Amino acid sequence: MEKTAFQFRGKEIPVIHTGTVVVGTGAAGFCAADRLWGYGDQDVCVVTEHVKAGTSRNTGSDKQTYYKLTLSGDTPDSVGEMAETLFEGGAVDGDHALCEAALSVPCFMNLVNLGVEFPKNQYGEYAGYKTDHDPRTRATSVGPYTSRRMTECLEAAVRQKGVPIFDHLQVVKIIVEDARIRGLVCLDTEQAAKGGDRSPFVLVNCKNIVYATGGPAGIYENTVYPEGHYGASGLAFEAGARGKNLTEWQWGLASIRPKWNVSGTYMQVLPRFVSTDANGQDPREFLFSYIQDRYKLLSLVFLKGYQWPFDVRKAAGGSSLVDILVWLEIQKGRRVFLDYRENPGEGTLDFGKLSEEARDYLQKAGACFGTPVERLSHMNAPAVSFYRERGVDLTRDMLEISLCAQHNNGGLDVDRWWRTNVEGFFAVGEAAGTHGIYRPGGSALNAGQVGATRAAEFIARKEKGPPLSAAAFEKASAAALGQVVDLAESALESGADTVKALLREARQNMSAVGGAIRNGDRIRETLARVRERLSRFKEEAKVSKPVDLRHVFRLRETLLCQLAYLSAMADYVENGGKSRGSALYTDPAGQKPYDFLPDAFAYTTEEGQKTGVTQIVSLEPVSAGELPEVRVAWRPVRPIPVRDEFFENVWREFRESGSIL
Repeated sequence: MEKTAFQFRGKEIPVIHTGTVVVGTGAAGFCAADRLWGYGDQDVCVVTEHVKAGTSRNTGSDKQTYYKLTLSGDTPDSVGEMAETLFEGGAVDGDHALCEAALSVPCFMNLVNLGVEFPKNQYGEYAGYKTDHDPRTRATSVGPYTSRRMTECLEAAVRQKGVPIFDHLQVVKIIVEDARIRGLVCLDTEQAAKGGDRSPFVLVNCKNIVYATGGPAGIYENTVYPEGHYGASGLAFEAGARGKNLTEWQWGLASIRPKWNVSGTYMQVLPRFVSTDANGQDPREFLFSYIQDRYKLLSLVFLKGYQWPFDVRKAAGGSSLVDILVWLEIQKGRRVFLDYRENPGEGTLDFGKLSEEARDYLQKAGACFGTPVERLSHMNAPAVSFYRERGVDLTRDMLEISLCAQHNNGGLDVDRWWRTNVEGFFAVGEAAGTHGIYRPGGSALNAGQVGATRAAEFIARKEKGPPLSAAAFEKASAAALGQVVDLAESALESGADTVKALLREARQNMSAVGGAIRNGDRIRETLARVRERLSRFKEEAKVSKPVDLRHVFRLRETLLCQLAYLSAMADYVENGGKSRGSALYTDPAGQKPYDFLPDAFAYTTEEGQKTGVTQIVSLEPVSAGELPEVRVAWRPVRPIPVRDEFFENVWREFRESGSIL
């Protein structure tokens, strides 16, 4: 890696030259950098907008799960069986399922060797438990902050190796020439804040990019993604990378201040659900307006702990009715809270009248007593401490919640080495679309480690080498740099401030139509609005200070991303797509799960018609300065590969250099 600079429009533009740049400092990004170095490719650096931001480091849950092959007990398990479990999620490519199963143990043990304290017994078995969509006991955890601990250990390994990390660089453009990666244009947010005569832009000249930017949290207003995590998939679409399964998200109930999943014991201790008006007045236990049977309702609330993600299959007679009722109450302009100070309903709580599952669980936990916060303190004291440390004392405060985006199961389309269709461009972690409609809880953490490992191995074996020469890169980057500089100058020319309001509006619109409850007509209307915003971007996107240029580029990336995602949703509806996974598509010809719900909640559940195919979305540039044309196609999923498992054949092929690639 080296640094140079060149003059552009009278200003010096710093340039970082490297073989491979990793974008992002979450668990997947740090894993990719560490693995590249370990595989012998040391011409690598890391670029990040903020090294301490991101989902891996700043999110968690009641007991954040890591999913891997069973490593304890006498229950049979195999790579093939785990691959089948992942593949059965629907719309999943079989080679991804096989890779994520096969590498789950090596990647897990790498984390163990780096210092992640996954629990094991006195005989060395790594104990497991059953998570959602898991037929075995493959799940494990180090507590609420599993991904944070992974990130800390991986970061320490990367820093110990001396891999350069460039902080405060926001990627604003991916440079592509002849469908091949050439580099990045970044905004130096610290320099932009300082102002002055120096250019706020930095270029990265590279042969390969490992894109570890996480899920596109910035397209929604209602998310449980941490503050400071936005994603950057829109820039990848603009660069020609294809999207896959963009319609598939996980939604669930979460507190909004602070952002945190209210899963597990947060639900199993049976809190009150209270709504108020916008000013916090007129409190009502609104769930009882729909379900008067106190113990039936509380049993559904209990199940939300196990069944945290919203799932249309559980809307009729199941726990996802709670999600719908929360969403519906918020649409009325009211705020929704969890109240742990008192038991739900009136009178003493009779735990014997709960469902057998809820009653047995609470009895075994010794928690058939007291108020919800007393039960929570008994069963999971850190869950109470978490909120207290962040200014919410559950013994005296209610906790505001919403139905929030939690994880994108789709993302950028990649092959079995996590390569996109753009040469030299790899996507790992949540930026990569290797999941389908459903996935086992915790499989995303495993997928991030596996994808980073696969991408690093391919680069080290096949794509290792220097980028363009300094002179050639200056020429190759001129057009992209010019577009970025023009946009910055246009945004600053009037001294107006419009960008933050436009960004807020865009996110609110996306949450309203592209969330857990979707309507085809409203999706198309919002899609037209996004196209209009993009067509008038230079005229409308204005800031008064250079420090706010980061919002200009974020707004543009957000709109590009929304263009791809809304186009995917509109096409899904137009091609007969029905409700599935974590998305309820309204259908006048369908049925309502309950008569008391508005007619808009009539829907039809998909019965496997599209589980064997996957949707591919691409933005095709028409010409410079024009909006890209969106193209959507469907293809059959790739089946789980048939492998030759005869040892002598595998050994011979492995000895032949590079044959496994």
